[in-house]
Amino acid sequence: MTAGITGVIVLLIACASANPYRDPTLVAPETTATAAGASVTTRRASAVAHAGILVAQTAYIEPIIRPFSTSVALLSVVFKSTAGFTRRIGIDAVQFSRLEAQPIPPLNEGPGIDLAEWEQELDGIAGTATRGTVRFLVDGEEFFSRLIETIENAADSVDIRTYIFDNDDVAVDIADLLRARSDEVDVRVLLDGIGALLGTQVDPEGMPADFRPPIFMPSYLRKGSDVKVRTGGNPWLTGDHRKSTVVDGKIAFLGGMNIGREYRYSWHDLMVEVQGPAVDILQRDLDIAWARASWFGDLALFARSLTAPRKRADDVGGPLRVLVTNDLDSQIYRAQLAAIRRARSYIYIENSYFSDDLTLYELAKARRRGVDVRVILPADGNHAPLNYSNDVAINVMLRNGIRVYRYPGMTHVKAAIIDGWACVGSANFDKLSLQINEELNIATSDAAMVADLMQRVFVADFAVSEELTEPLPLKWSNHLAEFLSDEIF
Repeated sequence: MTAGITGVIVLLIACASANPYRDPTLVAPETTATAAGASVTTRRASAVAHAGILVAQTAYIEPIIRPFSTSVALLSVVFKSTAGFTRRIGIDAVQFSRLEAQPIPPLNEGPGIDLAEWEQELDGIAGTATRGTVRFLVDGEEFFSRLIETIENAADSVDIRTYIFDNDDVAVDIADLLRARSDEVDVRVLLDGIGALLGTQVDPEGMPADFRPPIFMPSYLRKGSDVKVRTGGNPWLTGDHRKSTVVDGKIAFLGGMNIGREYRYSWHDLMVEVQGPAVDILQRDLDIAWARASWFGDLALFARSLTAPRKRADDVGGPLRVLVTNDLDSQIYRAQLAAIRRARSYIYIENSYFSDDLTLYELAKARRRGVDVRVILPADGNHAPLNYSNDVAINVMLRNGIRVYRYPGMTHVKAAIIDGWACVGSANFDKLSLQINEELNIATSDAAMVADLMQRVFVADFAVSEELTEPLPLKWSNHLAEFLSDEIF
């Protein structure tokens, strides 16, 4: 144990010496090696240093300052992985074969589920019922323009929790705004350790040729400012995949977008602006995560959990429900599965990654009840293994009468509407989002909100997407990727 700790100390000192993060002005040297101007050697050295620090923090520091959180994360990963593996064997080997022996019926023409009854049932299934207003922000122009406007007009505080805060030109512009505003308002930025490592290693297309990215965004955010930055731990390599921003305790944003160029300009994505009492819940969720990410770890977490929630949001809006994925508590998974099982009329889903066998099986069962089931996936996804896994899922869907659409390019939207109940947020339809990582969704049966989501996302995206009618050719790599996605991703 002593030798291990000594090794970690040596590793941290070596990393600090090789990559002087203590100098927050450090940026990559000018070179033609990459479009962003960072040399390959510098970028690789930075990645190795980040990875070393992350492994050391996960293996040695996290169990000391967050023993409870680390133990619960281990129990959650082991339990869900073991149970999930057993369930997948049964679904793939037995249940799908029996189901596919049944004919696929015509679509139902009757009404969907009773939404009032459904919401009452949902009270006992998952989530926190609350109220608020919802504004859907589709794609980067709408979201980033509104985010910048809200930060510029902040009077008291700006709290940002994100999986990735990139180091490209768009992220640096947001960072510069936060640094400037920190002279007048309280600014906190909470990052995920794994996300911080992965997000800065790939240069998106279209950056200015003379742009020189900061190597270490936490240092850049702190540079010459009062911005407070913390990096959340990754016990047993679990991740904090939530993306939420709360401004002045009155306006919140949540959804699929991280802070970076591809979200601003390239990908199709969705964020939700929320006002009303739901913001108080989102603020408390962020405050607790902020406390846990301190060096006091679980002690700070427990202390914050005992304090009364801040109530600053305006008393406006219709019925909403906050759903999360936490260790040992997969609210998003339970709620969406319950809705799929109760569906009578239609199920529309748009997502980037689809590898959960139980969800796929329940969708196939819904189609055999006469439910109109449609799924939108990206034609050009950003992760090759998950793209290959998606192809396997597509063929299963087509074989079971589910209509599948490929959105042109990359869609990072994470949304579903099931018989008039909408659920949107950060969660993908994969093992990580539904059972392992921390995720945040918001759901509603409010007719106006659901109608807005239907028109602005699903009607629009069905219109521009290609419907697939023939199965895709598969290779051994597709099945390997599907297995890895089931067991790891």
